[in-house]
Amino acid sequence: MQKNINFYPWYQACRSLLFWQGIWFLYLQKELSAGEAILLIAIFDVASASLEVPSGYFSDRFGRRLTLIIGLVAMMCGCLAIGLGASFVLMALGQVLLGVGIAFNSGTDNALLYDSLLGAGQQDDVAKHEVRAWRFNFSALAISAFVGGFIALHSMAATFLLTSCAAVLGLFIAWQFEEPETGARQSTLSKAERFAVLGGYLRQPLLAWLFYLAVAMYVFSHVPFVFGQPFIDHVMQRSGIGDYTTAVSGSITSAMMLVSVAAGWLALPLGARLGVAGILLLAFGIQIGLIAVLMASVHPVAMMFLLLRMVPNAFAQPFILAKIQPRIDSANRATYLSLQSLCGRFGLGVTLFIGAGVVDGSQSLSHETLQWLLAIYVFIGLGIWMTLWFTSRHISDDEASSQLST
Repeated sequence: MQKNINFYPWYQACRSLLFWQGIWFLYLQKELSAGEAILLIAIFDVASASLEVPSGYFSDRFGRRLTLIIGLVAMMCGCLAIGLGASFVLMALGQVLLGVGIAFNSGTDNALLYDSLLGAGQQDDVAKHEVRAWRFNFSALAISAFVGGFIALHSMAATFLLTSCAAVLGLFIAWQFEEPETGARQSTLSKAERFAVLGGYLRQPLLAWLFYLAVAMYVFSHVPFVFGQPFIDHVMQRSGIGDYTTAVSGSITSAMMLVSVAAGWLALPLGARLGVAGILLLAFGIQIGLIAVLMASVHPVAMMFLLLRMVPNAFAQPFILAKIQPRIDSANRATYLSLQSLCGRFGLGVTLFIGAGVVDGSQSLSHETLQWLLAIYVFIGLGIWMTLWFTSRHISDDEASSQLST
């Protein structure tokens, strides 16, 4: 199992070499239209959401290693389809394949690490290893975003083709993984009984609170991801340097990931100081504040706030996983994490479908429409944050309360 633990950060790094991440919306908007670009992202979220729970069940039933391999193959093919795509249909197919790739990785990667740590008797170190993998993950995202932004000056499609090559490297590493003994555990429960077990987990106050938070943070983390690039484009066009939008967008995305790596170093000591509930509420609050800044201004300084986009994830994700994983048995762990991700993707997909419906058929997303969409997210986010803050103080389960405050 030590082999899995050692390879895990490198696996996360290879699958995070997403050279298109800083320019994908600009590419889709250029090839199609703003409304179709938003619709394609909604298709991606629906595709990944629809496979979240089945992929988690597949992982629990047939093993972590095979599930990760399937996900990387789908990711490779999806990037090829989008990079070579000349029509909405082909790009939609690519988005579906990317959704398959994300779904088959989601939850299974974390479950592989925890199962491997459990087999090595190191399960108490899960937060430490997740933070280390987070640094590898976001270092790779930073490098690929920067490089991809400049490649896009010459060819946006090439960034997707290069990402497909990077997926091959991840596939090589995933092939080296050993299946944890608990990773493909047989279960005598029927599907209905398995979902009844999952429902039982969500009746535990701590797990329910974390589930609600994780779903909300997924949605609000992706709002700047979807709308940050058209925001940068508006700022660049108003500054008269729109020809360099892709390079600037890629550089900002790269710097964003480096800031997240630095934030990862602060996560554990900050969590010890604020408590788990405190750092999680702080993280979600930063997400809402960032969206509010993008809504209120198109000044170049506002672009710098995008550097904070992944800081909340760096603060929150290790603690969420560290609290959830020991409370879920191995036969249901990937399914539970996939269900959590499913709800987040479904929530984001619904909002994007609505957004695509209100955007007109123009080639680019107008700043006025962007402000209107972001204002709705801010209003809803504040309501969710207040609910989480209030319920974090009134969890009746004594163990759950102590776990949230320490």
